[in-house]
Amino acid sequence: MTDLTLKIYDQLLQFTLFQGMSRADLMEVVTHTKLGFQKFGTAHVVAREGDACSHLVFLISGALQSDTESDDHSCRVTESMTAPYVIQPERLFGMTQRYTSTFRTTADSSFITIDKQEVLLLLETQLVFRLNMLNLLAAETHRTSHIAWRSSPKSLRERIVRFFFLRCIYPAGPKTFHILMKQIATELNASRLDISHTLNAMQHEGLLSLHRGRIEIPFIERLLM
Repeated sequence: MTDLTLKIYDQLLQFTLFQGMSRADLMEVVTHTKLGFQKFGTAHVVAREGDACSHLVFLISGALQSDTESDDHSCRVTESMTAPYVIQPERLFGMTQRYTSTFRTTADSSFITIDKQEVLLLLETQLVFRLNMLNLLAAETHRTSHIAWRSSPKSLRERIVRFFFLRCIYPAGPKTFHILMKQIATELNASRLDISHTLNAMQHEGLLSLHRGRIEIPFIERLLM
């Protein structure tokens, strides 16, 4: 086993899709699957909203920033991700096989990519990989289908917190919302003054910081505490 093979072996083990595979099966993946290797500097667009999703893209080192925008362009959410991370694997299949966010590097970053045809071959030949992919897709389905059945927010603050969480790819870490208070008021059917009072109270508690047309949230999970 070469040093390069061992390195790829260790890198793939970082990801849920490959966890639980036997050493022999994973070595077969490493030696027989056509893997792509890419390195990019800061501010390189790795995937753009609307682009066709034709590969699994694994971030093995470095960091990414995602931008997700509403259909009417009134709200844009910026999030940060660090390795290991897979870019929207659920978009590889289904009716809309396109990215819904734009991902760009925020540091020197390295990636492993697997073409869709190679993914289909892995799904056919590797049982554990197939089960891991099914679990990933099922988890996403369960998450989205449960949203409508959650208890309704009992206060304006809870409604604002839910508004933030529903628009995030990952429910933790730093987020930046590019949105006007007036738009939040419209979305939540509340007055702009009430939105302002609630957000300023949250700023006073150190949960977020308000800027012109921008809301910075250092740790969105703290909004639930």
